[in-house]
Amino acid sequence: MLDLKYVRDNLDAVATMLKNRQMATESVREILSRFSALDQRRRELLSEVEALKARRNQVNDEIAALKKARRPAEALIEEMKAVSSQIKEIDPVVSRVEEEETAILMSIPNHPDDSVPVGAGEADNKEIRRWGQARDFAFTPRNHWELGENLGLMDFARAGKISGSRFVALSGAAARLTRALMNFMLDLHVDQHGYREVWPPCLVNSDSMRGTGQLPKFAEDSFKLENRDLWLAPTAEVPVTNLHRDEILEQLPILYTAYTPCFRAEAGAAGRDTRGMIRVHQFDKVELVQFTRPRDSWEALEKLTADAEEVLQLLGLPYRVMLLCTGDLGFSSAKTYDLEVWLPGPGLYREISSCSCFTDFQARRAGIRYRPEKGVKTEFVHTLNGSGLAIGRTLVAIVENYQNEDGSITVPQVLRPYLGGLELIA
Repeated sequence: MLDLKYVRDNLDAVATMLKNRQMATESVREILSRFSALDQRRRELLSEVEALKARRNQVNDEIAALKKARRPAEALIEEMKAVSSQIKEIDPVVSRVEEEETAILMSIPNHPDDSVPVGAGEADNKEIRRWGQARDFAFTPRNHWELGENLGLMDFARAGKISGSRFVALSGAAARLTRALMNFMLDLHVDQHGYREVWPPCLVNSDSMRGTGQLPKFAEDSFKLENRDLWLAPTAEVPVTNLHRDEILEQLPILYTAYTPCFRAEAGAAGRDTRGMIRVHQFDKVELVQFTRPRDSWEALEKLTADAEEVLQLLGLPYRVMLLCTGDLGFSSAKTYDLEVWLPGPGLYREISSCSCFTDFQARRAGIRYRPEKGVKTEFVHTLNGSGLAIGRTLVAIVENYQNEDGSITVPQVLRPYLGGLELIA
């Protein structure tokens, strides 16, 4: 959430930001006009309440003086009752105005960093670098679902019988490879990159979803339990970031990594990637989350991105790093690098990780502060997160990049110790 005072004092800059994020001009005008009216009304009401409270305090003192002097105070007592009644009438009005103003603030996305290119969408993202060389196949490479079904690794039909469309049941070497990828990624991030592993709940309450920006905007993209205030976590970012909700942190940075199953309704992706494992309702992910001082967050974003990249490099998977433009940037993010892995089946790059710096946007919503030094006023931390990596898409990339002409899959060297030395899936 943006700072209320910042929005109030920088309406033109916020309007430009919203337009750069592809919000319609009329919607921008309506949102900011409503915000200004509510903010003005709130300040008028608060001023009125403060004046009434000051008068009530003054009357109290006058009544005490009269009583001490044994003089009648009935008129002032009646006035004090009237003032108190006015305050009680105004207080709920203030609360309603504040709630409505906060709701508007919660609907405004984060302000992109100046380094983020202005653009309308995916086509305007900027390529930063590439790593690895796409393999030159002597045969026409197959898509992962064909390879997986032929080898008995991926069963979409039986998963559909159990749960419906956009689910997959993995078995045999694919199930083992998924587990190997989880352990490999966690070991790398803990042992080499300095993250602390956590194993959080994957059911989260509405406060947690609001804290990281999933609510209220993305409610339809998430799954909610009918009989509880609990949601299936769409990403480990939600439970891990909220570990420190409403806390004052004493030491920074804090680096966490976590494996979780993730659940997304994909309401905004109807008709896209209907085959295979690219866009499913349930998937596995290893996440990286950081809490930093504001002055350190941009350097931390580069490190976090490099940590995610190393997973791809050790697996020998070609990829590129894309800097997202304003029109493609996530709601809570101030700057995002997407890592896109090469998939030879369709012959294109697909996102496998988004590494983002949220500045103090999430921390303000979740109440996560730190104290720069003893006796100094607290400040909001900066939060960052990125996939390190999405396990299902990594499995897809391995199957397609390491496929052989006979339909078998070579196991990447770095994963073989996790698979009892297995070299070939056939």
